[in-house]
Amino acid sequence: MKKFKKSLVFLIVALLLVFIGSAVAAQFNSSSGEVGVSRIYFETERGELSGLLYKPDGADSEARPTLVATHGYLNSGEMQDAQAIEMSKRGYVVLALDQYDHGHSTGTMEKPVPFFSFWPQAMYDAVQYMYDQDYVLKDAEGNGIIAVSGHSMGGFSSTHAVMLDEVDFQDSGIRKIHSSLTMGSDYQWLKTLGYTDEEINASYGPRMSGKIAGVYDEFFFDAEASAAGQPVVKKDYVSTAEGLGFLGGLESAQAGEFYEVDGAQRIIYQPNETHPWNHFSQQSTAHAIDFYDAAFAEYGDLVAIGDEGQTWMWKEWFSFVALIGFFFLFIPVINLLTKLPFFNWVYTERPASLSAPKTHGAKLAGYILLIFGALYPALFFTALYSGDATGMTLLRQISMITIGLAALIFIFSFVKNGDKSIKTGSGLILGIGIVQYIYLRQQERFFATTEWFGAATVNPVVFWAINVAIVTLMILVGYHFVAKKAEGASFASYGLKANSKTIAAALATAIVAVVIGYGLLYLVDALFKVDFRLWTLAVKTFEDQHVWALLRYAPLFFIYYFIVGLSVNVNTASSIYDGWKGYGISILHFIGGLVLYLAYHYGLLFLTGTGGYPAESLSSIIVIGLVPILLVAAIYNRYFFRKTGNVYVGAFLNTILMTLITLANTVLYTIL
Repeated sequence: MKKFKKSLVFLIVALLLVFIGSAVAAQFNSSSGEVGVSRIYFETERGELSGLLYKPDGADSEARPTLVATHGYLNSGEMQDAQAIEMSKRGYVVLALDQYDHGHSTGTMEKPVPFFSFWPQAMYDAVQYMYDQDYVLKDAEGNGIIAVSGHSMGGFSSTHAVMLDEVDFQDSGIRKIHSSLTMGSDYQWLKTLGYTDEEINASYGPRMSGKIAGVYDEFFFDAEASAAGQPVVKKDYVSTAEGLGFLGGLESAQAGEFYEVDGAQRIIYQPNETHPWNHFSQQSTAHAIDFYDAAFAEYGDLVAIGDEGQTWMWKEWFSFVALIGFFFLFIPVINLLTKLPFFNWVYTERPASLSAPKTHGAKLAGYILLIFGALYPALFFTALYSGDATGMTLLRQISMITIGLAALIFIFSFVKNGDKSIKTGSGLILGIGIVQYIYLRQQERFFATTEWFGAATVNPVVFWAINVAIVTLMILVGYHFVAKKAEGASFASYGLKANSKTIAAALATAIVAVVIGYGLLYLVDALFKVDFRLWTLAVKTFEDQHVWALLRYAPLFFIYYFIVGLSVNVNTASSIYDGWKGYGISILHFIGGLVLYLAYHYGLLFLTGTGGYPAESLSSIIVIGLVPILLVAAIYNRYFFRKTGNVYVGAFLNTILMTLITLANTVLYTIL
């Protein structure tokens, strides 16, 4: 009864965090109710676009200047919270757009080259829709008073929308786009469509245009670094040929100053920020506000010009409170669920703690497993995620050496009639080593975006995760038979022992818990139109296609969460890890090396102007997103092992929850 009351208290605390955090976040999101926030969907000839519409009070009776803002690759419209909140509270109508195949939008166009299937037309399709709405302002000639803005891929889409609008202007005499501001994007990808700098710059015409170009942007703003394949360096875009061309072909220019070009003003801002930092920056948001103040200065009777102060970050912080409540919720929910019939089958006898290692060799083996388990995922992340040829060659060579040594030991143990543990251990390592070598040869297949595996950036994460699991399993087998078995360890000691009823109940428990958690999210979305997030980490609502993708990806991610979780249990089987030390070891296993990776990579970038891995742009940003996800997974893994006596509840929960979070926050499309 005492445990039931404790779980009930924890459940109430979690719900309070979720609802209070969401309610306060909604107040800032809607500017204390003065802005209506709703999700809209609209059909286009290329699919269905969706976005969050921010409509200030009075916009239906008096049309307003409008901003269409969109996100970068892998993200969704919610990443434009800062602009959406700040500009809507100043009186602008804002559409925070999900591009095709991102968030709640879907694309139906053919995708021979998937990356080009959604961004080239997404922003202009949204502009066409918004232009037709009565609450969007037009001038006396019918020109749209609409600004377009996007981050990264959204920047390409915004600039291309301006170009398409200028082409249409030649026939219609109407410009639907009034001004444009891009963040974290240059002309690199527009040029792949066949445009030149001159054509792009000429397309701006008389529109006020700006660019926010982070000094430490991992992708853009230095064509020479990009051409050399090492773009993670310090940038000075305003001094480059492309930047000067944007500003009218000047010989020199200063960041943060307006220059007149073709009868309009253009500006480049250069905050000391990385690519994803633009999303979570008061400085970049201040630049955006200043830009729109200048662009829409003549509409001061409809929107607030020169209104200082930012409140968007409060929405983010209270959404973070709700996010904490969401993750905390699963502990009392599962504890209460497993008091019910059937669900209570998840419990097995908690393994007895093993004695601490007694010999120096056993201690050393434990330390090696711990350190290697933490470092390996990071040391070879660039090879396994980005396909670095040198790293992959080294991995295959190590794999062949492992196979050879295991084969020699296995054969020798039979010839000499060696110990059964040596035979079994070396035989298992030999088999796992062969599997790993075959798997390493399949990288190209795993990287391919297919109809079955349509999450382009999740595919290399899966490849990395499974390889980490395979290598971890080899080390576990060796460690068990060399050191732990002699101490009396068995499969039960690591939480492996369970019957089919226990495994079925564990899976059902995880599924029901995730349904409850997401049911709460959908309720919050309906009531408050906010989700649970902080910066790039977000738990958001999803569409049908994400559920089908979950069914395909979850079995692969289960391999990772199951084996790495097992590794933690091996390392914490001794009684000295019963308390917080066990959680520390779990966290170290899951994210220790990745945190060092980020510290090394970005530390060198900020200190020397060149990243620790100068060729790793997207992969380093992926690591930023992985760290908080795996931190939560590490805590779940340890907690539910100690609670249930086995690894299954934690592994199933981590697999379903973290995979769904990942898929709902990235690009997902179907190859037609």
